[in-house]
Amino acid sequence: MSKYFQYLVAGIILLFSNFIVSTSTLASSSDDMAILPVTSLESIDKELITPIYPELITKKVSQKLDSVIDRFNKRYDFHGSILVAKKGKLLYSKEVGYADFKEKTKLDKYSVFQLASVSKQFTATAIMILYERGQLDLDDLVTKYYPNFPYEEVTIKHLLNHTSGLPKYFWLAEHKWDKDKAPTNNEMMQMLADHKVERFFRPGRNFDYSNTGYFVLASIVEKVTDMKYGDFLESNIFEPLQMSSSFVYSFENDSIGINQLSGYRVYRGRYHAEIGGTINDAIVGDKNVYATGEDLFKWINGLNSGKVISDKSLDLMYTKGETVYGRKVPYGFGFRIDTKNDEKVIYHHGKWNGFSTSITQYTDSDLLVIALEHSSYNSMKHLNSTVRSVVEENFDPTGSELAVTDLN
Repeated sequence: MSKYFQYLVAGIILLFSNFIVSTSTLASSSDDMAILPVTSLESIDKELITPIYPELITKKVSQKLDSVIDRFNKRYDFHGSILVAKKGKLLYSKEVGYADFKEKTKLDKYSVFQLASVSKQFTATAIMILYERGQLDLDDLVTKYYPNFPYEEVTIKHLLNHTSGLPKYFWLAEHKWDKDKAPTNNEMMQMLADHKVERFFRPGRNFDYSNTGYFVLASIVEKVTDMKYGDFLESNIFEPLQMSSSFVYSFENDSIGINQLSGYRVYRGRYHAEIGGTINDAIVGDKNVYATGEDLFKWINGLNSGKVISDKSLDLMYTKGETVYGRKVPYGFGFRIDTKNDEKVIYHHGKWNGFSTSITQYTDSDLLVIALEHSSYNSMKHLNSTVRSVVEENFDPTGSELAVTDLN
C-alpha cells in the first residue's frame, strides 16, 4: 500500500469517525450527552500525525510570514524552507523557490536539505544514547577507542563542547590526501595518526569550534557500535521519531537519496551553478545529515519530550561547557547556547557547499524556527530575527486549546 493511499484511508477513517460522534451526540438527550471515542490514532500510521494550530488562529500570522518569505526569495535569492512551531505545535510552514534551477522545478515539503553543521546535534545525541546505555563515558579518552590517536588527554566531553584544541581536518585532506576518492572517517582517523599535525592548545584550555572534534565523535560511535554512523542514526533516531525523509550521505560512498537537493552558488548576479562534492564530503558527523523541515520539527519535539534521551542528558546538551579555568563556553553538546538579554536561546547554524541551515529555540516564548536553504543565502540570523518578530507581533494564541492534528 502506497503512503499516499494510506493518507487517503486515514483521512476517510477520521472523517467517518467524527461523523459517528456528531450524529450519536445529537441523538442523545442534553442531560446525558456524552462524547463517543474516536477511532484510536494508534491504529493509524503515526507518521501521518503532526500537531498543529487551527487555521483560524494562524491566518493572520501566516499571511504576514508569506509576505516576508516571498520578499526574501525575490530580494535576497532565498530558495528554501521555513517552519515555525510554538509550544510543540506547528504554526507555519512554507517552501519557496527552486529545487533544481536548470529544470525550474519547485521546492516542496519533501525536498531534503543537507544540514551542514546542524548535523552536529545528531552526533552529540548519538553519544548521549551510548552514554545512557553504559557503552561509553563522557570522560573517556579518545585513545581508549583509537590507541594510535596522537593527541593525548582529549576526552569525549572535550570533543562535544569544542575544547579539544584539535587541528582542522580540512587542511589535512586538502594538503596530504593523495588518492582520487575522498577519505572516509576511518581513513581520516588514520591520517591524524600518521601526520600528527600540531594542535591549537592542550585540551580543556580554550574554546575553538571544531569540525574535527565531531567527525572524531562519529568515528567513536562507529567503533563502539560496530555500525555505520548513518545506520546508527537511522535505527536509534530517524526510525523511532518517524523522520522518514532523513538520512546520512557520504559522498562517493552512498547513493543519492530520494528528493536530495544539491547546493548552488550564484554567479554573475543571477545565475545558479550546482556545487559538486569535494574531498571533504565523505566525512560524516560534523555534517552530511540530510532532512526536511518537517522531519526536523519531529526531531526537536522528540528530543525535548524524552523520546530519544533522558531529561538529565538533555540538560547536559543544553548547558554551556567550561574550560579547566572555569570559563563558560557558548556551546553545550551539539548546540550553541546564547544567554544574552536574559533569555536562553538554543540554536545552531550550518553552512556548506551552498546550503545554509538553522534551528533556533527561543526558550522564553517556546518558539522554534527552522530555516533550510540551498543557494548560498548568507543571512540566517537576520531571517530568524525577522520571523520571530512577525510571530510575536501577529500571532494571537486565543483558542489555542483547540489545537488539532492534521493529516500530512
